[in-house]
Amino acid sequence: METRVVFHIDFDYFYAQCEETRSPELKSKPVCVCVFSDRGGDSGAIATANYTARKYGVKSGIPITFAKKRLEERSDAVFLPVDFDFYSEISEKAMEIMKNNADIFEYVGRDEAYLDVTERVGGNFEKASHLAQQIKNTIREKIKLSCSIGISPNKLISKIASDYQKPDGLTVVSPEKVEAFLDPLKIRTIPGIGKKTEEKFLEMKLETIQDLKKIDIFTLNKYFGRKTGSYIYNSARGIDNEPVKKRDARIQYSKITTLKKDSKDYEFLLENILELCKEVHEVVRKNNQMFKSVGIHFVQSDLTSKSKSRMLRSPTSNIEELEKTADQLLKEALENQTITVRRLGVKVSELSEIQGQSDITSYF
Repeated sequence: METRVVFHIDFDYFYAQCEETRSPELKSKPVCVCVFSDRGGDSGAIATANYTARKYGVKSGIPITFAKKRLEERSDAVFLPVDFDFYSEISEKAMEIMKNNADIFEYVGRDEAYLDVTERVGGNFEKASHLAQQIKNTIREKIKLSCSIGISPNKLISKIASDYQKPDGLTVVSPEKVEAFLDPLKIRTIPGIGKKTEEKFLEMKLETIQDLKKIDIFTLNKYFGRKTGSYIYNSARGIDNEPVKKRDARIQYSKITTLKKDSKDYEFLLENILELCKEVHEVVRKNNQMFKSVGIHFVQSDLTSKSKSRMLRSPTSNIEELEKTADQLLKEALENQTITVRRLGVKVSELSEIQGQSDITSYF
């Protein structure tokens, strides 16, 4: 079987970096891009902080008030509101450069993508390294952004590698170096392993990926279930057969709102959900598309997130179907809800074009 060559490209502190391209004088200052809530003042959370701000302990997801406290000694600290339209515009230009340099291009989000470049580099990792450097140079030249690239035989290792030498990194992990690269890393480096799983392993006196390989598949399945157990077992060995799948930027539409007050009251939340459904449906209709998956998203008052989604039987563009599904998901999400909800979102995905009158529900 031919060895694949996969890139994972990830922009460094993307939103803050976009702001620096617009105002170069920000580069020497701590910059925080914030999602301000509708309540005025410093209510809201940090979306991204540049590396200068990170040195002071400012990171994504923390409340703006905490970030201001941590940056008290820096009178030059800058707090900017998010400008998603501007970031999307920059992202599109960057993605175009990547797409032109890939055999298969898979969009993941505004600031990351996977590229399969196996054919164009003939499976050669040295050529791949040169290609990655060219992509980095072009993006820096044309868009003034730095990015980090991980190169390996699969998506999993490339994702870990892109984070290895941030910012502006380029890490190549050729097949014979996979084990030496992964072994010393902390278990939490594996994508999808969070704090709780890490704590479980620490209780078992396991810290690194090398330690993790001591555990057999049956023990992992017992603790984490079969699906997660297999994933952890394979990841520790650098095994990942998931292909890079062609996926362009527009794979979902979503709308999110900050509620007028934190609440877990069903009637109040439903009113907001239905409003968001109308907005999302309007975008779907304008783009002449159907959706097959509906999801809702909570950002809770402690800034943790919760989401639920459901796959429909067949693609539709019917607003009643959207509202009914979002309502069901809301009821399910509120069943054991103890924390109040601060922000609320609705999204549709698994999009397809409306071709002719393909289903009865696509009449508006």
